[in-house]
Formats: sequence, structure tokens, C-alpha cells
Amino acid sequence: MLASSLSFLHSCSSSSFLLSISLPNPKPSHSLPFVLEAKDRTRREDRSARHTRIRKKVEGTPERPRLSVFRSNKHLSVQVIDDTKMHTLASISTMQKTVAEEFNYSAGPTLEVAKRMGEIIAKSCLEKGITKVAFDQGGYPYHGRVQALAEAAREHGLDF
Repeated sequence: MLASSLSFLHSCSSSSFLLSISLPNPKPSHSLPFVLEAKDRTRREDRSARHTRIRKKVEGTPERPRLSVFRSNKHLSVQVIDDTKMHTLASISTMQKTVAEEFNYSAGPTLEVAKRMGEIIAKSCLEKGITKVAFDQGGYPYHGRVQALAEAAREHGLDF
């Protein structure tokens, strides 16, 4: 077996065959090192992608507007939106003077602030005759401030 394979090598043009199977130089001086880079996505980009997926399914109508939540490290904002008319029906934010004066917090809105904002937005909606809303958590996980706001709004009469 070995002799037959060697005779095959001798019958071919040995120089071209051996060059084609020879191993490349492990570190060529003329090329750059091979670097594999992964595409990094930030937490903001991930949240934006989740929000886009959610918005494909959740739409505010005049009968059932969308309750949209935005939270940051310093503030919390809630809007009730009719997407067919592109009109905001009710809104509340910790940046508004009435809410900011009610709470004295320095590090950002807490669970108590979120609960109070859920109460305020529910009362505002009920005054305008809105009882059913579609909840849009804005790509944020349903826990913490988002969950506290949603549960407070449910307790005070909003249905979602």
C-alpha cells in the first residue's frame, strides 16, 4: 500500500504536487493577524429592538388607547396614546412640576413614585372616559417600577 502511494507521487510532477500540499508559513510577515470581532449591541439598542417588536403587536385605538411607559435612571413618563389619530390623550411625568414637588427623591423615581404615577394616570383616564387600555411596557422588563405602575393603574380602575 505504501509503495503504491509513493509510486503515485513519483509519477506526478513532484514539485507542484508537494507545493500544493505543503503547509503555509504559520506567521507570514506581509499579512495582518486574523481577528474575529463580534458586533456589540448596547442595552439601549436591545431595548429599542424589543420595543419595536412589541409595537408591531400593540396598537392604540380610540376604544382602547395604548398606555406607553418610558423609564430612565432619573425619570418616569407615562402616556395614553391613540395611534390612529396620533394623539396623546393623557400623560404624566416626573419632570412635571406638580409631580416633582410631591416627591422628594434625588436618586430617581422609586416604587412609591411609580405607584403614585399609576394612580394619577388612571384617574386622568377615567375622567376622560377611558377604561380600557393596551399596555406598552416600552421594551422594559415587567418588574420593578414598570410593574408597580401597571398594578397601581389596574387597582384604580384601568382595564388591561
